[in-house]
Amino acid sequence: MLIGIGGGTGSGKTFLALKLQEEFGERKVIIIEQDAYYKDLSHLTLNQRLEKNFDHPDAIDFNLLYDHLNKLIDNQPVNIPIYDFSTHTRRKETKEIQPHPAILLEGIMVLTNARLRNMMDIKIFVETDPDIRFIRRLERDMLERNRTLKHIIKQYKSTVKPMHEQFVEITKKYADIILPEGVNNEVALNLIRTKIKTQIKKAVLTN
Repeated sequence: MLIGIGGGTGSGKTFLALKLQEEFGERKVIIIEQDAYYKDLSHLTLNQRLEKNFDHPDAIDFNLLYDHLNKLIDNQPVNIPIYDFSTHTRRKETKEIQPHPAILLEGIMVLTNARLRNMMDIKIFVETDPDIRFIRRLERDMLERNRTLKHIIKQYKSTVKPMHEQFVEITKKYADIILPEGVNNEVALNLIRTKIKTQIKKAVLTN
C-alpha cells in the first residue's frame, strides 16, 4: 500500500506520517520523504544553488522516486539519497530501505505528479492556516537547515508562496481525504488507520 501525504510547507505532513508510523510500528510502516529526492546541484556554485527555485516540481527527481517506489512495491530494497540542505547537494552515502506493508510518501509535491498519484492507494492533503505554516517553516529552516531570517523571508515571498498557489493548493482536487485539522481530525484518521490495518493483515497472510 502506498499512501501519499501532500499539502503546503509546514502543514503537518511529516507529523501525520510519524504519528501513523508510531501507531503501527517501524516494521510495518515506512516513511519516504520527497525532500530526499531533490536534484543534486553539486555541479553548480553555492551562489548558483541558492538562486534555484526549490518549490517548483522541476526541483524534484521524480524519475528516481518513481523507480524506488516501484521496487519497494515489488518487494525489492532500495538505497534512497540523503540530501544536504545546507549545501543543496546529495551526500555520497545513501540509506537502505527494505519493503514494508505500508509506505507513507510525504512532501509538498507528491500529489502534483500524475505517475505517483496513479500508484497511490490513498491520497491525503493536509490543510493548515497559511500563517501557521509560515511560522513552522521559519522555525524549521532556522533550527534544522541553518538558514538566516532574511533568506527565509526572501525565499518565502519569491518562490514558496507563489509556487504553493500555482502547484500545491490545486492538488486538493486529487485528494481522497482532506485533513483540515491535521492529526486532530479523528474521523479521517480512523479511515486511514482502517486501510493500513487491512493492508498489514493482507501482508501477513501473504507471507
